[in-house]
Amino acid sequence: MFWSENGIIFPSPLKSGDKIALISPASPVKEEYVEGAMKALIQRGYEPVLTDHALGCQSGTYSASKGDRLLDLIDSLQDWEIKAILCTRGGYGCCQMLSDLPNPLISSNPKWIIGFSDVSALLAAWYRSGVASIHGPMCKHLATLPGDDPCTLALFDMLENGGKFDYKAAPHRYNRVGTARGVLRGGNLAVLTDLADTRYDILDVDENDRDVILFFEDISEPIYKVNRMLWRMLLSKALLRVKGIIFGQFTEYRPDANFETMEDMIHDLVDHSPISTDIPIAYNFPVGHVDMNYPLIEGAFAELVVTDTHVSLKSSEIL
Repeated sequence: MFWSENGIIFPSPLKSGDKIALISPASPVKEEYVEGAMKALIQRGYEPVLTDHALGCQSGTYSASKGDRLLDLIDSLQDWEIKAILCTRGGYGCCQMLSDLPNPLISSNPKWIIGFSDVSALLAAWYRSGVASIHGPMCKHLATLPGDDPCTLALFDMLENGGKFDYKAAPHRYNRVGTARGVLRGGNLAVLTDLADTRYDILDVDENDRDVILFFEDISEPIYKVNRMLWRMLLSKALLRVKGIIFGQFTEYRPDANFETMEDMIHDLVDHSPISTDIPIAYNFPVGHVDMNYPLIEGAFAELVVTDTHVSLKSSEIL
């Protein structure tokens, strides 16, 4: 492992033969997705370890009881042979474990945890414990997309090469050009908004924070609810203190009487807010509940460059 300049611990790179635990911290997952993901891990040279309750007895809308889900997570953290933890899927349930999660375990034996959507709650716990994590594809992605899928390859490269990434994305008519360097923080907007005013609130960018680039994505949230979440961050002044903003994929919503698309609403909000016109803002970035879901490092230094022709986001060692 190594420490970045902002004190975030980066878990050690993985190598062939390393063990990766699979946990189901939220909703139940289809068995075929887990089987397919395990095959993909084996093909890459890893040894997948299916935790006791990852495919255990479903408890209502959860993959297992809160206690059993927490036990799988703690066992994976305590096992020194486990080098990374892959969450099988999101859904809902991760935040239920936060109050009972022994946070010193996260930093005492730091290892990558991988997931997105509801797993954003666990990524926030990693960040607040001073350990980097991966906002990235889970079992369905690994099981259903080909082995040469660019996001899958990016994930494995990230695990094996110390968390490096370098992405290019298409331009968007609402983008604001510019360059920013800062620490990546973010994830699922609804999940992280619900952690407001807790120790896991990573959207609360205050005057004591170093340079921050925020990224967001969401699914099935109505336009007006996303508007309300963003207004919360405007009223708290969090969005006024960041160096750059990345709006990822917002999917499975319907137009409303005010806006045809989510991007229309966000653009209107940004343009009529005190957010600095000097910071770069990227729309429709490939991160979220879509096949093109680039893995990002929560807590990594990154450089965001938005031009008229493309968007670039890459890891940066020096801020």
